[in-house]
Amino acid sequence: MSQQERSYDIQGIELTDDKYVVEQSLIRNKYKAMDKAGNVVIRGKQKMFKLKEEFPFVDAEGNEVFTVKAGGMLDVAGNYVLSDAQTGEEVVILDNDYSLLQDTWKIRDARTEAKIAEINSQGALVTIARNVIPFGGWIPHKYEITDVDGNHVGNIDGQFSLKDRYEITIDDSTTVPKEPIIAAAMVIDAIQGN
Repeated sequence: MSQQERSYDIQGIELTDDKYVVEQSLIRNKYKAMDKAGNVVIRGKQKMFKLKEEFPFVDAEGNEVFTVKAGGMLDVAGNYVLSDAQTGEEVVILDNDYSLLQDTWKIRDARTEAKIAEINSQGALVTIARNVIPFGGWIPHKYEITDVDGNHVGNIDGQFSLKDRYEITIDDSTTVPKEPIIAAAMVIDAIQGN
């Protein structure tokens, strides 16, 4: 089966909207993703006190749908594997290439490791400010989502608010699976300690 033919569906969830809002809880790395109507479709949280970072995600009813686990211990820049909770199958790898100038996340096929999509921070000055200046973490993230050929697919736009809040817009999902993009938005925020 080729990469184009492979489905990245996750058994317990179906995301059909082109716009989602991800919001962080005030207390700790706990997130929810809402559809256009404001309905919670996914909740995720970072499991605390684990040697390897782990983020279980549940649907609106609390059923576990997928998990994201770090490839190494306390991975600040590394691989995170998204697995389907119902089948146990590894679906995609979220791969972080961290630098002071550009924050790049690749979404890769878990079997072939072929790149499916990329999430890049927009603006080197903003990325530097977020990483260097005091309270830089309060500056909202802005990312562009592109497909394997570098074509625009969507955006992740951070909003100024007390809680971290992101609007995720998928303009063209013909080649990019939505669930890993939504999960990546939550995991990126948690990993970077915001």
